[in-house]
Amino acid sequence: MSLWEYANPKKFLATSERVLPALWLLAAACLVIGLVWGFFFTPDDYRQGSTVKIIYLHVPSALMAINAWLMMLVASLIWLVRRHHVSALAARAAAPVGVVMTLIALVTGAIWGQPMWGTWWAWDPRLTSFLILFLFYLGYMALWAAIDNPDTAADLTAILCLVGSVFALLSRYAVNFWNQGLHQGASLSLDAEENVADVFYLPLLVCIAGFVLLFIALVLYRTGTEIRIRRMRALMARERAAA
Repeated sequence: MSLWEYANPKKFLATSERVLPALWLLAAACLVIGLVWGFFFTPDDYRQGSTVKIIYLHVPSALMAINAWLMMLVASLIWLVRRHHVSALAARAAAPVGVVMTLIALVTGAIWGQPMWGTWWAWDPRLTSFLILFLFYLGYMALWAAIDNPDTAADLTAILCLVGSVFALLSRYAVNFWNQGLHQGASLSLDAEENVADVFYLPLLVCIAGFVLLFIALVLYRTGTEIRIRRMRALMARERAAA
């Protein structure tokens, strides 16, 4: 079985309808377990107090904000190379989910930063690149809405996605490129010395799994909706042409 079989809208819809119930259930279970565990059954940090517990929303949402854009980049490249409409629609479907994740990360970051830094916002390299990424999300969705021809819209938004990927990468690695700035280093890393303490680490992993599963479920659901809308518009155009 080839992965490209799922570029067929009928195959994609049939498969997504089968897996979505399990994805919703797993996402809900991970989010409930992770958030309850993190907020109510972990101790306060010795320096940050209870404020540290916002990590269970901030880190997963920031992680998904960046990776949502990278997923859109892969889908856009598939569209540009293979011209599979499902990939273009999947990129479009992921954008509203990504912008919400980015907004959650910005808001929770501000709430976390105020008691830690003494300010709601600073023009820190990572914060600034993340704000620019948020604006790219808005521009991406606006460009889709502004162009009537879906293929032209897919082409132009794919190019915009390529440009915006620079800021997605900067959002992830800004603290490695520039030493200045208030934002701390990575909370999760392949280097065990950079990870948070185990008491926070384990529930954080569960929360991240919940956000990942929720993102996948939302993108599959929204892509199916985009496919159905496209079919409905094609049928309506055919009826108008026949009238």
